[in-house]
Amino acid sequence: MSVEKFLKQRAVKIIVDGSYTLPNWYDAQGRLRTFACRTKRVSPFRMIVDVPVVGKIGDRLTSYFEEFGRFEGSITDTMSGSFLFELEMTRAMREKFADKLTWIEKRQKDPSVLEVRDNPRFVPSNPHAVLTLADGSTRGCFLIDVSLSGAAVSSEVQPPIGMPLAVGACIGRVVRYLPNGFAIKFVETYKQKDLVRLISRKTREPQSASAEADSVA
Repeated sequence: MSVEKFLKQRAVKIIVDGSYTLPNWYDAQGRLRTFACRTKRVSPFRMIVDVPVVGKIGDRLTSYFEEFGRFEGSITDTMSGSFLFELEMTRAMREKFADKLTWIEKRQKDPSVLEVRDNPRFVPSNPHAVLTLADGSTRGCFLIDVSLSGAAVSSEVQPPIGMPLAVGACIGRVVRYLPNGFAIKFVETYKQKDLVRLISRKTREPQSASAEADSVA
């Protein structure tokens, strides 16, 4: 199914954090890379997911979402920074998932806004930003969450710990690896209204998974 057709179907706008793996994307140790992701529109049959690495139509993948659990399926359509994920499940599983979506939709009144402002970490409404690496090259990244002094991101690249870089216009260093990305500590602490503006930049379209993905460290 295409994104265009899915947008005409009954579905709910729900933001749920998760992670996923794509075929042929490995780390330096030869293990499948895990990337962060976030749902934006979900039905019992398929979902649109914001991601750092889009992959290709037909790619089979495994995903895990905090509110939903583990899913398997395939990509049926792609957009800049997101893909349409067709869910594979039994009828009983699908009926249970439909009930879950109804319950979550009632709980999440407005999933597009930022989390409570006095929370030290929040999720920007736009999950995509640009990384500028030490050599001046740029890559798209997915914002897992952000605080006034740093950010957790997921990207096709894995910069070494200690590397200076920038997320949008916010300069910092890589301080640790995460299961689905890495953490950056900013060189200064920002006010939230400034941080949201500075960290957001129009990204390049994330690269699709390709044969060269095997060599990404």
